[in-house]
Amino acid sequence: MSSEEFEKLHEMYKHIYNDLKSMPEIAAKCRGEEKKRVVREFDEKSGEAEEVLKGMDEELLLAPSSFRNPMSTKMRMYRRDLGKLQRDMKSTDLGLGFGARGESRYSTYTAENERSTQLQSQRALILQGTESLSRATQSIERSHRIAAETDQIGTDIIEELGEQREQLDRTRDRLVNTGENLSRSRRVLRSMSRRLMTNKLLLSVIIIMELAILGAVVYLKFFRK
Repeated sequence: MSSEEFEKLHEMYKHIYNDLKSMPEIAAKCRGEEKKRVVREFDEKSGEAEEVLKGMDEELLLAPSSFRNPMSTKMRMYRRDLGKLQRDMKSTDLGLGFGARGESRYSTYTAENERSTQLQSQRALILQGTESLSRATQSIERSHRIAAETDQIGTDIIEELGEQREQLDRTRDRLVNTGENLSRSRRVLRSMSRRLMTNKLLLSVIIIMELAILGAVVYLKFFRK
């Protein structure tokens, strides 16, 4: 959507509407050719207003919903106001020979205005439905991506837990082996302790025996005569 183009059309419509809104009252006060001239001018400007509104509708079709929804409400108000002016002009006395043609023309404009309003409302509803469907589709796609990522994360966690279990099993085996080695070491140390005690006892006995022999030798040599 070209925002500049829409604003341009918007300003054109407001300018045309400002010219139109005083014409029914002017036509009611005029007579003869002057009234026909005012009616013809109203006819032309009303047609221009319809074309501008159609152009604004086309620009709104490409607008984002945040801008299109409030402007769609304004467009319905513009068409309603334009239709009211057309009915006001239709209700004035258009003069002999011109009334039937004018009435037919304004009836046509009023019908076209109502149809355009209905079409514009239907377009807005269709666009809203399309946007809702698009948002739902995007939400489903995001959910699928999140589910796939969650599944991958779960798989990675399971694999990591499996690796950690293997590490724990190896650590347990090493602890079991360490415990067995400690048990063997304790048995070796107890055996060495017993041998050390035995060696100490034998050494003590040998020392005592040597002392006894030495004492006996000294006694026999020096004290027995």
